[in-house]
Amino acid sequence: MTQAAATAAVTAPAQQSANDAPVNKHKADWRGWKFMWPFAAVFIFVFIIPILYAIYISFFQKRMIGGTKFVGFANYIRLFHDQQFWSAVGRVALFTVIQVPIMLFLAAAMALALDSMKLHGTKFFRISTFLPYAVPAVVSTLIWGFMYGAKYGLVGSFNSTFGTHLDLLAPNVLLASIGNVVTWEFTGYNMLIFYSSLSTIPHALYEAASIDGASEWQTIKSIKLPELKSSLAITVIFSIIGSFQLFNEPSIMQNMVPGNAINTYYTPNMYAYNLSFAGGQSNYAAALAITMAVITMVIAYVVQLKSMKEQMK
Repeated sequence: MTQAAATAAVTAPAQQSANDAPVNKHKADWRGWKFMWPFAAVFIFVFIIPILYAIYISFFQKRMIGGTKFVGFANYIRLFHDQQFWSAVGRVALFTVIQVPIMLFLAAAMALALDSMKLHGTKFFRISTFLPYAVPAVVSTLIWGFMYGAKYGLVGSFNSTFGTHLDLLAPNVLLASIGNVVTWEFTGYNMLIFYSSLSTIPHALYEAASIDGASEWQTIKSIKLPELKSSLAITVIFSIIGSFQLFNEPSIMQNMVPGNAINTYYTPNMYAYNLSFAGGQSNYAAALAITMAVITMVIAYVVQLKSMKEQMK
């Protein structure tokens, strides 16, 4: 008994000192970065470095005499006095204000129709509405440009058959025609976002509404539409960013439209592209791109902030 007590007396302080040993709870754990580093490396080299380089060259100017010189904010000052730039910004802003609400309304209506479970062939409807998004923008624009043709396309055949003079590529309706192409391309994509959001609603809410005698419209108004608010903010932000980056559709249609209806500064992205690759003004084009990125970020942030305030009510 004496020997056992002595052994316990010796080992007890050792165990207590081991338990009381300081543990570094703030030691860095790099296991997560081992999984992230492939994406992080690609993200840095493909996204971060080009942005930093664009910001860097925007402070320089290439001159015929003297080479490239540092000019500070001269490119940005020139840009804010550039009427062609503001004309392009105003055009895409008008495009955004009109096209985005129409597209999102159609997407929400189709999502509600799918969620109602009253449509026949819902799988075919879901795939067919999403299919235009899978078609490359160049191919979509070529298809619609051919149909818009007043002499050789679908509109031309309609004119010759009924004796009309429709011209969907005329300058006064050209922006609406481009908006129709973009709406056709992205309505199905936004519809799936809305439909996914509606799929998360518990069926118990529908059962409770049915027991209370709620009509179909009351169910949509009180249950489904509030659920779409979070996904609506995402689709609005993505749509605004996409609209301000409008390039493929007007660029492809430029050779289909008679005259000079689509000029080199029809959209900001087209203006930057032509400045850089056709005009040899890559520094000025970089300043334009950075300015458009800031404008788009500010608008997207305002939309997100407003959405967060609505959700907190």
